[in-house]
Amino acid sequence: MSVKDFLVEVGCAELPPKALKGLSDAFIAGLIAGLNAAGLSYNEVKAFTSPRRLAARVEGLVVSQADSTIERTGPAVSASFDSDGRPTPAALGFARSCGVELSSIEHALKDGTQKLVFRTVRKGDETSNLLPGIVMSSLQKLPIPRKMRWGSTRDEFVRPVYWLVMLFGETVLDTELFGIRSGRVTRGHRFLCETEITINQPAEYESLLLSPGFVIADYDQRKSRVRELILEQGKKIGALVHIDEDLLEEVTSMVEWPVALTGKFDEHFLSVPPEALVSSMKNHQKTFYVTDSKGKMLPYFIAVANIESTDPAQVIAGNERVIRPRLADAAFFFDSDRKTSLASRLSLLGNIVFQQQLGTVEQKSRRVAELSAYIAGACGGDIEISRRSALLAKCDLLTNMVSEFPELQGIMGSYYARHDGEPEAVSLAITEQYLPKFAGDAVPASLAGATLAVAEKIDTICGLFAIGQPPTGSKDPFALRRAALGVLRILVEKSIDLDLQSAIMESLALYKQQGVTVPPNTQADVLGFMLERFRAWYMGEGITAEVFQSVMELKPTRPLDFANRVAAVNRFSQLTESASLSAANKRVSNILGKHSGVIPQTFDVGTLVEPSEKILAERIIQLTSEVGPLFDNAEYALGLEKLSVLRPVVDEFFENVLVMVEDSNLRDNRLALLNHLRLLFLRVADISCLHAN
Repeated sequence: MSVKDFLVEVGCAELPPKALKGLSDAFIAGLIAGLNAAGLSYNEVKAFTSPRRLAARVEGLVVSQADSTIERTGPAVSASFDSDGRPTPAALGFARSCGVELSSIEHALKDGTQKLVFRTVRKGDETSNLLPGIVMSSLQKLPIPRKMRWGSTRDEFVRPVYWLVMLFGETVLDTELFGIRSGRVTRGHRFLCETEITINQPAEYESLLLSPGFVIADYDQRKSRVRELILEQGKKIGALVHIDEDLLEEVTSMVEWPVALTGKFDEHFLSVPPEALVSSMKNHQKTFYVTDSKGKMLPYFIAVANIESTDPAQVIAGNERVIRPRLADAAFFFDSDRKTSLASRLSLLGNIVFQQQLGTVEQKSRRVAELSAYIAGACGGDIEISRRSALLAKCDLLTNMVSEFPELQGIMGSYYARHDGEPEAVSLAITEQYLPKFAGDAVPASLAGATLAVAEKIDTICGLFAIGQPPTGSKDPFALRRAALGVLRILVEKSIDLDLQSAIMESLALYKQQGVTVPPNTQADVLGFMLERFRAWYMGEGITAEVFQSVMELKPTRPLDFANRVAAVNRFSQLTESASLSAANKRVSNILGKHSGVIPQTFDVGTLVEPSEKILAERIIQLTSEVGPLFDNAEYALGLEKLSVLRPVVDEFFENVLVMVEDSNLRDNRLALLNHLRLLFLRVADISCLHAN
């Protein structure tokens, strides 16, 4: 079947930079879905996007759908004709529904019965007839929160549409979208290419936009070019350029013909915290900062223009002129904020509502301070440092700098705490309170920071559970799942042996002291919710759900202990003996579960009869004394490894011994023996969960 390339380009006013890549990806996904649904085969779909266009080229697209065979099954032949061979209403009705005479209907064996069957071949539609609908459907499904109208039409899109290219091979698909008639004419760079560009065939698209169009249409190529230009500018001044990937994406979405330029600002601005300067340059001017080889910020910035100027010095001067007052604002904020201490702002946090039912940010700060002190005491931390860090942690929310740059909360608090003469440990903890912010982010480095971060997250989770606002389904407006996982990561990665249940109880007690009504089941719900976050964590590490569940059955309340048990069971599950022992544990669990009587606490070796059960009893007694101290010291992996030697003994027991005998004394003794076997493994986990069936 012959194939052609198809090109579609929607030209419009400048698209929102932060949404551009997502719009392009969604457009391509919609095209692919439409082509697949129509049964149109192709080689590749290539995306193109820039501030003024969404485009795609479908390479090797078939010119028509394949013909398809249609088969319809009607009534049984026996019900289609009467005894005289005349067609029944059922047969005639089936023929009418197929649009043919009854004589055209075949007879075929279907499910053991001769039935009427209608077969025909439906000719595939021309691809050119299907493409406009596929394109429009894809555009209508784009993730656009608010659409625009323009002119006198009722058409809606993310931005006004000015031109439309739809080219199949060398032929224009004559159609109309958004009030624009399709053609083969595109437009290059708004300022560098004044003439329209005619495209004769889709394969020319990229090269024609590049020259004479001054447009790098491929997003990834343009992004690579922007990165390359920025790094070149850094080399020219002997500096290291720090490329923020989000900013790089945004800048790539703002330019069609990138040109990097280096500007300079007054050195006295370097007295302002570098994070504030970076935020100012990034948010207001979309520029990149540079440092020396030791990481010290230098008084330069690198901007990316969307035009190749004949007088670059003028463009640089313009950028410098604009950035100067922005940095001056940051310097003013920094100076004015330091005139008021963080501690004096604490009471003013009473004017900010944390959550309507849970009180103000001041109340939260005081709760977190007490919870931090409790956690510090339980984990060997400095109680007063932890309490002080929590009291000051949110005070920078009231500063001018954080009001202007919300992403600096915690960071600016650290600078102001240091200026106020607070202990360095307090300053560092304030910086670390929000860590980890996302998957893969670092956890707090200091114990005080870890304590504060854990307390802050537990307070939020407990409060929202107490008022009946836990996450539901895929909805988690307060990011409680992320907060819970953050707590687990901190405790495990920092080797902090905190009893999570006790911390939750302490947090809920603080809410009760404030007057918040806490339902009786809240503590159990919060603990279960938080421990359940381990499931996703371990799934990402390739640990099976069975291994996780074997530990979850016991619900160890210390996350560090939970993690140690999972690691031990995972190691045990890879031993050759694990399958047999997990199956045996499952069998023991079923036997004990079905027994309605009381199982004795101890077993008597002397009253056992069979050699197999005597051997098992002796080995259990021996191993109990060996592995008990190991389990007491959380050496779970070594303990389970020692228990793995029980496999042949347990296998022989179940092969030779009947547990549920009529002799009640013997039966109870055997049940007690099996119970001890199971309890031995339950010191670590319920390994019966490892048994698949």
